[in-house]
Amino acid sequence: MGTFRSGFVAVIGRPNVGKSTLLNALVGQKVAIVSDKPQTTRNKIQCVLTTDAAQIVFLDTPGIHKPLHRLGEYMVKLALQSLNEVDAVLWLVEMGNWTKADDHILRELESVTQPIVLVANKADLVSAEGQAEFMQHASEKRQFAGMAAVSALAGENLDTLVELLIGFLPEGPKYYPDDWITDHPERFVFAEFIREEILKLTEQEIPHSVAVYVEEVKEDPERNLVRIRATIYVERDSQKGIVIGRNGAMLKAIGMGARRQIEGLLGVQVFLDLWVKVKKDWRNKPGALREFGYE
Repeated sequence: MGTFRSGFVAVIGRPNVGKSTLLNALVGQKVAIVSDKPQTTRNKIQCVLTTDAAQIVFLDTPGIHKPLHRLGEYMVKLALQSLNEVDAVLWLVEMGNWTKADDHILRELESVTQPIVLVANKADLVSAEGQAEFMQHASEKRQFAGMAAVSALAGENLDTLVELLIGFLPEGPKYYPDDWITDHPERFVFAEFIREEILKLTEQEIPHSVAVYVEEVKEDPERNLVRIRATIYVERDSQKGIVIGRNGAMLKAIGMGARRQIEGLLGVQVFLDLWVKVKKDWRNKPGALREFGYE
């Protein structure tokens, strides 16, 4: 029997480069919310990939960006801190599109001594010649421990990436059972599914001023039903009106989308009761950040 390897890999990259999509594809199940709006990830989501030969514990981090408020400062601080806790760093960039934000991350990584694997996502959208040119350009930025071109959405080259990452892990035990994919409690996942629907359905004004808190989860075994009550917090009265929508239509749509996702996770019928409240300027208040799990 071969040596079993296990360890921790931080996933970093500029906002909206596909980190959550990549993690979901690697572990084969949804553990991180996906949105077309940047800075979707707020917490360090830990997910686990177990193979016959190894166990990789991924630390997904908020996108590294120039912070505009205390929540933003917390997100960037969390992203950089995680690099000191891991065996390797997976830096995700967009194939064919090196940006100023990537140069900013490159500077932040100067003091990192852990192996850095550069992964170019969305490779399916770039020609083979374009891929080779981009990877050559990227390799001149610094000496990477490894490089890979993948498509998280199309599932291309993910097995090769996993084998590459396993090579950087030390011999070690299984930290989690084989069927374990995330260390977050179900309430956190429920809240993230609700937040994802808000990101998907509302306009640019809403996304980063919204937080979701799951107040109550009650199982009803006789009816094979789970009742969930959650509150959506926004910063202004005008945002509350947008989230509720005309005659409650927007809130109903948010609830329907989130309920479908939660039912898919739990395998039982879900009754989801959503409320909307205003907590003014919560992103700049440490007490509110702690309440919503961001500090």
